[in-house]
Amino acid sequence: MIEYRNLRVALLGAGSVGSQTARLLLEHADELASRVGAKLELAGIAVRNTSAKRDVELPAELYTTDAEALITSSDIVIELMGGIEPAKSYIIQALTSGADVITANKALLAEHGDELFEIADQVGAQLYYEASVAAAIPILRPLRESLAGDRINRVMGIVNGSTNYILDRMDRFGDSAEDAAAVALELGFLEADPTLDVEGYDAAQKVTILASLAFHTSVPVASVHREGIASVTLEQVRAAREAGYVIKLLAIAERLADPDTGVESISARVYPALISRQHPLATVHEGKNAVFVEAEAAGSLMFYGAGAGGVETASAVLGDLVSAARRHVAGGPGVAQKAHASLPIVPVGSIETRYQFTLEVADEPGVLATVATVLASHRVSVETVIQTASTDTEASGTATLVIGTHTAREASLSATVTELANLGVVTAVKSVLRIEGI
Repeated sequence: MIEYRNLRVALLGAGSVGSQTARLLLEHADELASRVGAKLELAGIAVRNTSAKRDVELPAELYTTDAEALITSSDIVIELMGGIEPAKSYIIQALTSGADVITANKALLAEHGDELFEIADQVGAQLYYEASVAAAIPILRPLRESLAGDRINRVMGIVNGSTNYILDRMDRFGDSAEDAAAVALELGFLEADPTLDVEGYDAAQKVTILASLAFHTSVPVASVHREGIASVTLEQVRAAREAGYVIKLLAIAERLADPDTGVESISARVYPALISRQHPLATVHEGKNAVFVEAEAAGSLMFYGAGAGGVETASAVLGDLVSAARRHVAGGPGVAQKAHASLPIVPVGSIETRYQFTLEVADEPGVLATVATVLASHRVSVETVIQTASTDTEASGTATLVIGTHTAREASLSATVTELANLGVVTAVKSVLRIEGI
């Protein structure tokens, strides 16, 4: 019988992810010990109410309301409470007491990550957070370690399973946005209050973490341009399908270079966009996540899998736990996360992209020429134009123009749409979507 040293593990929170993490840690204790070279003892689970009913049955003696005492008596602390406070205070207490910390708290990292990493660096502890983005998909460790010697130019992905489920049902089954959201809520893909998902806040927090790692630069969540899917209609989804596209809510972080000076900067943004049905991200269905990484030497890489779920996220948490435990066994200080590049972050108006916009216009001679004049005045080049007469009896005398542009500066494209909306011959701007992934 091998005698292992003992490492005490504190768990903060017993929700869906926390309960599954505790279950797996208890069930696979012997196997994990053999991988680590130390016994991982679940010292306790800090909760608000020890008698609350939970989905996973765990030993009652593990539950405690004294989180601080549990933290100070443990070697590794797993924070799965969510929210900013008291999670932030507990993590700081754990780090300053010498414990390594594992968290899946994307909101906390997006808002206060720099502060927490600085504390960890000062005391020689380590903060692990693989589960904070895309749950079971191993994407942060590859960015931090496997691709550390490469130069990453772009990270683009679907990092919110709830919105992907809704858009996927609209695309594949013809559901309205309301019907698709109702199904997502019923199946547990969507919270009762869907704001964080539908308005893009969740994805913005995650792209903050991805961008900071990919470009070795602190990227505040406030600097991320954010648009949700609330304005995406079934009509837009159907039109996208007919044109060979699918609409996805994309989180994008990319390295930009000024064509004149070569000075580099970063763009981080979240918005619904058109993706060619030939692009790998177009095949990501239901609540799955996928992240597409473009690196200078490694080329294009795609990471795909379950982006949410209690047991799936617990898998990533336990992966971090094994890494933390191995570090304790080997000894030595934690590896600092340095945001050494300090590249400037530019507003969305500075990026270059492509647009597809749909206009309802007067069905009369000269309209197309008038529209083309506006585009030319903003130095926006047209790639495709499709004009059809309206079949709506209430809109008789009108036609529909679907215009696809070549790549242009976002600010110019936005100004173009604004001016077109004010033209007398344009009765409505029915849809404006960016085209990505070309």
